Amino acid sequence: MKKLTTLIIAILLIVVNGFSQDQFNSKQNYSKGSFYLYWGWNIGWFSTSDIHFEGANYDFTLSDVYANDRQSKFNVNTYFNPTTVTIPQYNFRIGYFINDHYNISFGIDHMKYVMEPYQIVKISGSIDNTGTSYDGNYNNDDIAMTKDFLQFEHTDGLNYPNIEFRRFDEIINLNKVRIGITEGVGAGILYPKTNTTLLNNERYDEFHLAGYGLSAVVGLNVTFYKYFFVQSEFKGGFISMPDIRTTNSKSDKSSQNFFFSQLNIVFGATLNFKKDKVTPEP
Repeated sequence: MKKLTTLIIAILLIVVNGFSQDQFNSKQNYSKGSFYLYWGWNIGWFSTSDIHFEGANYDFTLSDVYANDRQSKFNVNTYFNPTTVTIPQYNFRIGYFINDHYNISFGIDHMKYVMEPYQIVKISGSIDNTGTSYDGNYNNDDIAMTKDFLQFEHTDGLNYPNIEFRRFDEIINLNKVRIGITEGVGAGILYPKTNTTLLNNERYDEFHLAGYGLSAVVGLNVTFYKYFFVQSEFKGGFISMPDIRTTNSKSDKSSQNFFFSQLNIVFGATLNFKKDKVTPEP
């Protein structure tokens, strides 16, 4: 994450430097050849999911598991210190307009997925030779998600690097304030850092390529003085992770599929490096 923070700061410095140069097109900056960059935060929701666990001593499925997000409490130092900005649930995106309406972008949605502790769910399958009280065969039986059985979190986080194809339309032009709408679809990979303890196994907490995601987004954009904007977004999609690491043993893994939704607030800038055309003097 430190490398990501350094990259983001470098991009922001390039943008700021760009604003200091007298090379912007005089027309609206959401146009062919324009770039945009934003950073912001999200709150999220997840559908219930069935989670399948398999390893040397167990093979079982938990049904309809409930989870929440975990947005950090607001603190100026946490949210704006370059060394800690990646701790809260955040959204980062950089995009390029291929024409006056459509753009392609790359972004990272940093969500956090926390299984609700002590909930009662159904379990089916078997657990053998773990030296715990949970050894046995199960057939749609009730079980509590206690700490000695399972803690399951993607808290650093449920990372969704993705590419999106979006459309932008300006709907109100008040000169210094302009309002537009944007919508699009995207796809990407899931690269979570899963914090899991299962049946007294050693805790696993590393980044791992676990699956893929599909998403759609709609947003309302308010641009000030042509270059700076605030944007609210509603985003939703589907996540499939067939290869989640759960212990230090590579033979132990879990899998799950679920739907997600986000409410995002982001702040950004748009710029166009194309120089205004100057007619040469005869």
